[in-house]
Amino acid sequence: MHPADMSPADLRLWSALRARTAPVANPFMSPEFSQAVGRVRPGARVAVVRQDGEPAGFFPFERGRWGRGRAIGLGVSDCQGAVLHPDVHVDPHQLLRASRLSVWEFNHLESGQNLFLPFATGRYASPVIDLSGGYTHYENLLRTRSRTFLKSTRAQERRLARRIGPLRFVFDERNPTALRTLVAWKSAQYRRTGRRDRFAQEWINNLVHILAATDTPGCSGLLSALYAGERLVAAHFGLRSRTVLSYWFPAYDRDVAPFSPGLVLHLRIIEAAAAAGIDLLDLGRGDASYKDHLKTRELTVHEGALLRRSPGAALHWLSREPARAVRRFVSERPHLKTAALQVLEGAGKMRDRRP
Repeated sequence: MHPADMSPADLRLWSALRARTAPVANPFMSPEFSQAVGRVRPGARVAVVRQDGEPAGFFPFERGRWGRGRAIGLGVSDCQGAVLHPDVHVDPHQLLRASRLSVWEFNHLESGQNLFLPFATGRYASPVIDLSGGYTHYENLLRTRSRTFLKSTRAQERRLARRIGPLRFVFDERNPTALRTLVAWKSAQYRRTGRRDRFAQEWINNLVHILAATDTPGCSGLLSALYAGERLVAAHFGLRSRTVLSYWFPAYDRDVAPFSPGLVLHLRIIEAAAAAGIDLLDLGRGDASYKDHLKTRELTVHEGALLRRSPGAALHWLSREPARAVRRFVSERPHLKTAALQVLEGAGKMRDRRP
């Protein structure tokens, strides 16, 4: 069915199954996220798994041409998989046939998704911050593990306040102007670093604004903003559940970059998240020095694809797997990864100089 066609009973069961089977309540695995994607992606669907005629699980996906499927929200979703009753046993290839898919592609499959893990071709660390002990406990840990980082960020915080204006932090900012500014900053950052501008894709832009207006226990858009005086200097938009905050789109004003407003914002968000009852802050897959300093541990996410014998699956393999193999080869070799990032940044600078 289309995500919009799920009944209130379906939504309640999905949420209950997820709470029963998942180690963390990641908002990307909520029914509300699938419904939001369904409003911007025409191929969004949810397969309902039944046992003895009763619903016992949900498999969200997107269907394209030739039955080529992908995880719902692929490209922006940081947690993927199915939500199944623990006593239900499903043959993955039968699930694909029933969903009229020739392939199902994923790049952030969470650990514990045993139905799909045999088809993973790569695994990646997703750093997280454990806040279950409260902010004071976390800050003490940070002071032990990354004392210089914490000290320098606090010093930058004071410099920013002296030079630009008194700091004001809003954990849940509802001003639409702040969201528009964040999107513009992030879009410029993608272009500057030679990466594909996600916000140039209309569906991603629309999805973010839909989620910004979503407010449910399992999935709420959360815009956090840091002001110096009346000036917005850094912002972040992510998704939260009752106990998990997923980092998604952080950015800052480059004109005040010497004062590290992004790092100051991160610390403010962490403190406010702990006060709001967040137990886990998921920083997301990808390398960044600030993540290394802030994390307390790592989760593992997987990429790969489940394929059936079909022309659509063959087309998928030819179009995706060779490039994925190259990316994995480069990412596992630091000297090649550094060179690749330099090429991307050089391409971004050349693109920005074009009239």
